[in-house]
Amino acid sequence: MLTCVIRYHIDPTKKDQFARYASNWGIAIPRCGADLIGYYLPHEGSSTLAYGIYNVSSLTDYEAYRARLADDPLGAKTTPLRRRRSFCCARIGLS
Repeated sequence: MLTCVIRYHIDPTKKDQFARYASNWGIAIPRCGADLIGYYLPHEGSSTLAYGIYNVSSLTDYEAYRARLADDPLGAKTTPLRRRRSFCCARIGLS
């Protein structure tokens, strides 16, 4: 399993805009095949960092998900916000 984390640097006066953006992706991401963990607005601590987190089963599934997302009407119309860093990490089981 891959866990993808997107780190956003947002204008703290535009939290409502980011909330609408996250709501749109909250529909598009699962519809395109990923397991959305959630979008997280700034709360305690930093007032400018927000995160989106989702899982995909494999690198092959991730590539297929990204292709579906590019063709998704909601994904295409959602205005992209500036992202500082986006990365995927393999999830490992610890016993």
